Amino acid sequence: MSEVVLEARDLKKYYPVKKGVLQRTIGHVKAVDKVSFELHAGETLGIVGESGCGKSTLGRLLVQLERPTEGKVLLEGRELKTDQELREMRRDVQIVFQDPYTSLNPRMTVGDIIAEPLLIHKKDLGLKGTERARVQELLEQVGLNPEHINRYPHQFSGGQRQRIGIARGIALNPKVLVCDEPVSALDVSVQAQVVNLLERLQRELGLAYVFIAHDLAVVRHISHRVAVMYLGQIAEQGEADQIYSHPMHPYTQALMSAAPVPDPVIQAQRERIVLSGDVPSPANPPTGCRFHTRCWKAKTGTCDVNVPVLEHKGKADHMVACHFAEELTSVTA
Repeated sequence: MSEVVLEARDLKKYYPVKKGVLQRTIGHVKAVDKVSFELHAGETLGIVGESGCGKSTLGRLLVQLERPTEGKVLLEGRELKTDQELREMRRDVQIVFQDPYTSLNPRMTVGDIIAEPLLIHKKDLGLKGTERARVQELLEQVGLNPEHINRYPHQFSGGQRQRIGIARGIALNPKVLVCDEPVSALDVSVQAQVVNLLERLQRELGLAYVFIAHDLAVVRHISHRVAVMYLGQIAEQGEADQIYSHPMHPYTQALMSAAPVPDPVIQAQRERIVLSGDVPSPANPPTGCRFHTRCWKAKTGTCDVNVPVLEHKGKADHMVACHFAEELTSVTA
């Protein structure tokens, strides 16, 4: 097993809910609630779940765009506290945002956008007038024409803009790249090109990815391990093939049953699990297991009272937070 480059320990992010003229805090939105995992060098950890489950907030916590309410983010075993440590950390942990249309400054040329991290860290990196050559090299590395360095973002398509965002992300030769739904705003054919680009860059640069997405097929294709989130917590975690072939948490099983299969014969034979009710509010999550209000296995007196612990079940690296976890192979993709 390769070394751990990034680790989350009991991460929490609570947003205050205020009311009245005096803006008194009457509660908290628990966007991320005690999330822990390890990311190894050169691997891809996929984060999946419904909209509003806390995936993007978790990604922003990992790159310290937002500071956690509680918990720690460790880079190569070291907690980052001072401003200088955070500055150094930003060289090693970068992010690619979801929307390629709003994540690029329309007033800046592509060259200036990609060169910005190089200029900010110029003193640390020791660069001396080599930024333009580096930017052209990065453009070529992500499959764009180096001669387009003076063009503006509006002159590029959505897929090309996302490549620009990736070039900006790898400019400082980071160890970890957090990809916050990098292909969800793109056409399917372009999605495949961007995913293939990310895989190639991982091989060439030895990058580790935290790949956040709601598209189960894309996550399965690119990820080595997968963590399934529900209402701010990790419900199941393990190797991608194990999660997709033998899901054990009822929520994961419902997700997998909803994913379409290109073979109509197999699709007709699969069992579809339809969840009842709506996702509870993260400002007032259920007691006990957060999924028990929608779970067909939930038992009164257990699931609504006792909080399940994320623990090893099945294979050694397969972790599930459920009192009644078991395989349900009929819903597998």
